Amino acid sequence: MQEKRFNTKKFLSQNGIWGILIFMVIVLTIVKPVFLSPTNLQTLLESESIKGILAFGVMWAILSRGIDLATGSVVALVSAVVASLVQPQDLAARLLGVDGIELPPVIAILIGLLIGALIGLIVGTIIAYTKIPPFIATLGSQLICRALAKMYTDRPVSNLNESFRWITKGKLGLLPMIVVVFIIVYIIMAFLLTQTRFGKNIYAIGGNDQAARVAGINVEKNLVMVYVICSVCAALGGILLAARTGSADPSTNGLLYEGDAIAAATVGGTSHSGGICRISGVLCGILILGVINNGLVLLGVDDNMTNVVRGVIIVGAVILDMRKNAKRA
Repeated sequence: MQEKRFNTKKFLSQNGIWGILIFMVIVLTIVKPVFLSPTNLQTLLESESIKGILAFGVMWAILSRGIDLATGSVVALVSAVVASLVQPQDLAARLLGVDGIELPPVIAILIGLLIGALIGLIVGTIIAYTKIPPFIATLGSQLICRALAKMYTDRPVSNLNESFRWITKGKLGLLPMIVVVFIIVYIIMAFLLTQTRFGKNIYAIGGNDQAARVAGINVEKNLVMVYVICSVCAALGGILLAARTGSADPSTNGLLYEGDAIAAATVGGTSHSGGICRISGVLCGILILGVINNGLVLLGVDDNMTNVVRGVIIVGAVILDMRKNAKRA
């Protein structure tokens, strides 16, 4: 039996992004030693956990050769609804037409997740069965969800139940709960992507949907599930954002989050041509974006320049992805 040789070129191609992350950490530590302080690292992980969960959802859409531009607006809608249901002043009771009852946080969280699932079901069904380009369908849902959030409440919702806020303020050992939730979502997504028939189906659909159909894969059903997962991740992000900040503003919550999520998935190697994705790469992409955002703040760079850097990263990552696919062709 011929022994397999270690393919250095392939290894570097698949894992070189981690080298970039390590290089960035070293440079930032030299320039700003405070970067590696426990307080700063905790802040970095907490701030990127929400966007990271969104990136894990968007990853599925990009893998299937689609996109989801509505995640930020879903964050806004769900955060506003859930925040209103966990206010101590019995708003939940008034909405339900019952006096003197405070809705348990777990019920409010489940309602938020169900809203996300419903949005994903509607958008996914439209994309799968009408063949509308995902860009158009999710752009429309982005506008609708943001409008619904503002219609639901025209002002920020604050003064949230402390037991609800524990899901981000509490700790499990040394890790903040929000980071624990992020890790759990990563494990679930990694399992779905690499160990289930559903994950293999999405790879096949992204690679060639017609060939997947010939192979007996129900393309439409799987695409609907992709956008359900995407929206549920966004809903979870909205719940965590409300819990972390203690409020929900329908005008600003989740604003431009879809850009960060798409950037993280793209930088992590998820191909916009479909069928190519490594979830460890997406994790690294999330961390890279987090290091860049955190580093620019430490360096005192203007917020507008931060957005310029993000835009350059997204365009650059897509260009590199296109060049890779051209070489494969």
